[in-house]
Amino acid sequence: MLERAGLKERARTVISGVKAATPGRLLLVYLAFRQITSALGLTSLGGHPQMVRPLLAPMAEAAAEGRLGTLSEGMRNRIRAHAAAADNVGLFFGEDIFIAIGSILLIRGFLDQNGIHVEPAQLALWAIPTAVCAFVIHGTRLVFLDRSLRPRP
Repeated sequence: MLERAGLKERARTVISGVKAATPGRLLLVYLAFRQITSALGLTSLGGHPQMVRPLLAPMAEAAAEGRLGTLSEGMRNRIRAHAAAADNVGLFFGEDIFIAIGSILLIRGFLDQNGIHVEPAQLALWAIPTAVCAFVIHGTRLVFLDRSLRPRP
């Protein structure tokens, strides 16, 4: 319904008007938003059908078009892949910080079966460095995306 109402076109228009917007910067902000919200247990706020396809990917494409003009199909697909990856990485590594999520309870159950007793809060605490590393690594990939999309002289 959102796509039929022109949300994709409106998002493209808004981003194309922002001069400082690049695909990497936009996706980096979304990655941070996705990790923070999933760490708070709000895992349903993003996702491929709700956020990436109708909003995030078109906005990232518009940011690239603002700098490069018309994009090739390969560039367009690469930007879409990075948008999907930002959502996946943000959710996967952010949700383990929330103690009442299924993955933490699954890990705790597995460890309990093998005689290792840990509290969910301890598991969530130890997920923070992993989430930070994932953010830094994927953020670096997004910076490289921007560098690869620079106009050639």
